[in-house]
Amino acid sequence: MAEQEDGNRRRREAGAPVVALECVAGSSKAEEWGGGGGVVQEGDVVEAVRVGRGGGDAGAGSAAALELEAPFKGGRAGLHKALHAAFKRGDTSVEVRVRGGRELQACIVPHHGSPSGGGGGSVGGGGRKRYVLRSLHDPNYVLGFVDRLESECLVLQGTRSTRVASALNKAQLQDGYVAYPWEKKMRDTLRMPYCSCYLSMLVLPKALDSNACRYESFDDTLARASAWLYSSQASGIPVDFMNVQSEALLTKISGETASATVNSGSLSDLSNVTNATLYGFEDYHGVDIGVVKAARLWYSCIGGELLLEIPLEEGDTRLGFAISRTEEGFIYISSVVDDDEECKAPSSRSGLRDLFNRAKEATKLLVISRVANEKVLPWMISSSGAVRCFDTISLSQKLSLHRLAVRTIQLHLLAWEKPAGPVEGIIRLPKLPPPSTLLPQPHQYLMVESVEPKVDAEQDYVGDLSFRLDDLSFESSWV
Repeated sequence: MAEQEDGNRRRREAGAPVVALECVAGSSKAEEWGGGGGVVQEGDVVEAVRVGRGGGDAGAGSAAALELEAPFKGGRAGLHKALHAAFKRGDTSVEVRVRGGRELQACIVPHHGSPSGGGGGSVGGGGRKRYVLRSLHDPNYVLGFVDRLESECLVLQGTRSTRVASALNKAQLQDGYVAYPWEKKMRDTLRMPYCSCYLSMLVLPKALDSNACRYESFDDTLARASAWLYSSQASGIPVDFMNVQSEALLTKISGETASATVNSGSLSDLSNVTNATLYGFEDYHGVDIGVVKAARLWYSCIGGELLLEIPLEEGDTRLGFAISRTEEGFIYISSVVDDDEECKAPSSRSGLRDLFNRAKEATKLLVISRVANEKVLPWMISSSGAVRCFDTISLSQKLSLHRLAVRTIQLHLLAWEKPAGPVEGIIRLPKLPPPSTLLPQPHQYLMVESVEPKVDAEQDYVGDLSFRLDDLSFESSWV
C-alpha cells in the first residue's frame, strides 16, 4: 500500500509544473555540460531566487532584497516581474539556487530574441523584451527561466551525458600560426649568434664510369662516409658521430641511363630502389629525371666551438702560426712559434700558443671551423672521391691581409673537451699548462713562401719573419 502511494506521489510530482533554467546563450561547453558539480545547467529545477542586494535602511529609499522560494506564484511570469522591478530600480544582482544545492550568481540583463515558437513559458515568447541572467563567473553564459514539467527536466538531465559524449566525438583540435622572435632567440640562445652548431658531410655515390651513368650501391656510400669519419677521428679531429641519412639529389638523365633507370612497372620494382643510388622517373612533359641517392653524415664537435680573438697591432710582422690541411679536408693549426718569450707575436698575445700546446697534450688537432664567422670545414665528397674543402693558400692570404689591415682575426676552433662549468664566449689569454707531449704530424702539408702581394724575397727575409723558410721545421702554411 505504501509503495503504491509513493508511486502515485512520484507520478504527481513528475506531472507538476516547475520553473527550470534554460540556456539562452552558451558559455564554454565544459561548464555548460557540467564538468564540475558546482555549475548550474539547463534543465535544473529552481528552488529559490534572491533578487536584489537589499541592505540599508528602508527609510532611506533602499528596497530590501526579494527572496522567493518554490513553488513560485505565477511561475516564470512571476519571476520575470520581480526581475523587471529590480532592473528598473538599478539593483540587478540575482542569486539562484537549484535542486541539488548548486547556486548561480548572476546579473539581470535585458534580452531581445526571436520568438521561440514553443508553447508554455519559454523565454523567447512574442519577441517582447524580457530579462535573463548573465553569469558573473562566465559572462558568456546566459540563462533564463522557463516553465516545464518536472518530467521534462528529468529527460534533459538524463540526456546530458549523451550530449557530452556526442560532442566529445565531434570535438577537433585547432592549430594555427603564432609569431616567434627568431632574431632575439638566434642572438641570445646560440653560443655563436646566428650560426648553426650542426656539422655535416654530403657523400655522393661513387661513379663507376666517366659519364656518371652508373654508381656504386648505397651501402658503399655509407661505408665511405664511415671511413671518412673514422679517419678524421684517428688523425686527431675532435668530432663525434650523430646520425646518417639518405638524401635525394635531382639530375637530368637521357639516353642509355634513362632507359636503364626509368621504370614504370609495378610496385614490386620498388624493392630494387632500396639499395640503388640512381633511379629515374618521367615527368609530365616527358623529361627523364634522375634521382641520385647520396648520404648525409651528421657529426658534432666533442666540446663545441670556441671563439678565439687575435688582436693585431701596427708593429706586427708575423702572426706566429702555420696552418695545414688533413687528408679529410680539415684545416688546423699545425705549428706555433715557441721562441717568443716576450709574447710579442699575436699568437702568443691571444693565447693561441697555449691553446695549441694544450691540444698537443691531448693528442688532438686544433681545427679551425670558422674564420670571421665563415665556415671553413669540408662539406662534400664528390662522385670521383675528391673531398670538397677550403684551400690553405687563400686562407693564409686572407689572414695576412688581416695583419696588414690591422683588423682583429676571429677564429672558431673545435674544442676537444666538454666544458665543466659555464662556457666563456671568447677566449682571451688563457692560463694553460706547458706541453708535455708532441702532437702527431699530419699526413700532408702545404708550403707557402709568401702570401703577401708584391713582396720580393729580400723584403720577405728582412721584414716578415713569418715567411722565412729557414724557420720552418716542416712544411706548412705560415702566416
